[in-house]
Amino acid sequence: MGILIKNGEIITASDRFIGDVYCEDGKIAAVGPGLAKERAGDTVIDASGQLVFPGGVDAHVHMELPFMGTESSDDFETGTAAGVAGGTTSIIDFVIPSRGQSLLDGLAMWHEKAKKAVADYAFHMAVTWFGDKTLSEMGACAREHGIPSFKTFMAYRGAIGVDDPELIQVMEAARGLGALVTVHAEHGDAVVALQKKLLKEGKTHPRYHAQSRPSPIEGEATGRAIMLARMIGEPIYIVHLTCKEALAAVAEARSRGQVVMAETCPQYLLLDDSVYEKPSFEGAAYVMSPPIRPKGHQDALWAALSSGLIQTVATDHCPFNQVGQKDMGKDDFSRIPNGAAGIENRLALLWTYGVLEGRIDVHRFVDLVSTQPAKIFGLYPRKGSIVPGGDADLVVFDPKGTSTISAKTHHHRCDRSIFEGFEVKGRPTHVVVNGRVQFKDGKLDVERGAGRYLPRRLGPTQGSPAVSP
Repeated sequence: MGILIKNGEIITASDRFIGDVYCEDGKIAAVGPGLAKERAGDTVIDASGQLVFPGGVDAHVHMELPFMGTESSDDFETGTAAGVAGGTTSIIDFVIPSRGQSLLDGLAMWHEKAKKAVADYAFHMAVTWFGDKTLSEMGACAREHGIPSFKTFMAYRGAIGVDDPELIQVMEAARGLGALVTVHAEHGDAVVALQKKLLKEGKTHPRYHAQSRPSPIEGEATGRAIMLARMIGEPIYIVHLTCKEALAAVAEARSRGQVVMAETCPQYLLLDDSVYEKPSFEGAAYVMSPPIRPKGHQDALWAALSSGLIQTVATDHCPFNQVGQKDMGKDDFSRIPNGAAGIENRLALLWTYGVLEGRIDVHRFVDLVSTQPAKIFGLYPRKGSIVPGGDADLVVFDPKGTSTISAKTHHHRCDRSIFEGFEVKGRPTHVVVNGRVQFKDGKLDVERGAGRYLPRRLGPTQGSPAVSP
């Protein structure tokens, strides 16, 4: 039995045409206009008047992450299910060993957690310290476990953050492995100093989280990471870029031919720092790092998406409940767990406020949410494409469908939505994951544990369209 999606407008990063997609045995078997009629037992989806996209790939999520004395509220089952409901059919999570822990021990822990996933998943490996075995373990990750991307944190000093000598060692090791280094760029020591200063002055409200991490701190760290990567000759990928200062560092590097890539997230495109002024403790829902920026940075980010300066839009999905988690920092903003939910909302938000408002076109939309993350991180053309032989991960999208985002109706296991009340136009009507319809007309039909681990390998041409200066 197969799945026939017929009469839809198929849109990829480069093509747009009316046609059909036939899926069989979890793969795309044929694409084109007027495919043969369905066979007995086939599932038929009439996509007339609707769009057909490759399934979304979110390259930056944190499911059930131990962090700041608690754990992110979505596990691999609920988080991937929420992704499916929004059109994201594959994720790349981060294995984050504690400081001093073996990378491979951390990997074993994450594999155990991910057994619950309902959609396919891959891993980045965070290097939170550099010891005698780190080089060999990075080699094992890249060569034996299919993890050719390594995450470093320039923030969170004393916990999972690395200093410059450790960052240099990670970059040197990655260069020898043909792997990619991704960087959370904030000046960690400056953040700590500002936190201490503000708290000493009795400033504990969530608004001071943003004031302890101003945009120049991100800009400086982005430039420093890029300089170190240039010195070593290692490609670099900047995660969740939020501000003009960081964009300037990326633009300067790319203008002289350095291989620098960047992602941003919907919250940095659509929100401004006035969210921290919400009454009572509601501003804590928006506490994340880097923080939401003042007005003006958002327009620069949209321009960077349009021009290609930023290659991907991810979510940094890392939700914490307001009650029982965020309120751990009721009297000290530095103790508010950093993160928010967003995986379900990514496609609809970018379609509504990007495509429909003329900031990006439909091909750029698909490129940002699916094709480029798949290419950069070694999943293409299995993911991020609509071609015979690719995985049958597809989104049938009604461009006229409307909805209002709310914590009352979302599938995130979280009691707040940072996009509460946002009106979106365009929504998935059917989502096919691995050749099975797992979302239809607003209802999930997922299978716990059906997700597959995706080992990856970066070749010499992998992601080349994304990295050309």
